[in-house]
Amino acid sequence: MARQPLAVRPCSLAASLDVLGERWSLLAIREMGYGVHRFGRIAGYTGASRDILADRLRKLEAAGVVERRQYSEHPPRYEYHLTEAGRELHPVLLSLFQWGDKWAVEEPPLTLRHTCGHRLEIDHVCRHCGGPVGRGTVEARLSRGEE
Repeated sequence: MARQPLAVRPCSLAASLDVLGERWSLLAIREMGYGVHRFGRIAGYTGASRDILADRLRKLEAAGVVERRQYSEHPPRYEYHLTEAGRELHPVLLSLFQWGDKWAVEEPPLTLRHTCGHRLEIDHVCRHCGGPVGRGTVEARLSRGEE
């Protein structure tokens, strides 16, 4: 892949970042994962301005990551919930937590623990062989309908 002709490289990571690549989007998803569904509380816990958060939630809804559910008719008010696509981001967020604990903060503000009682440490492994997943073990190939 490194020796392809120089051109913008299409990939799923770029497409994912088109949907998720803004700070307030991921923080809103974090809050919904914590069970926070009302707009004001999401805004409060993320620190996002109401205008920016409304824009990000509209984009996430259009992308199928969140859905709005009306909980009041007069006045109309909505809650925001993760769809299946949004819930599948949980391992991604956990990986970002782990990376942030190691590289972005001096002292982690939270400790994530697994139900086994130990501090959560995520290892990325191949589902097929159980081998480690890392820079030296993954090869990018152009898709041609093969697995």
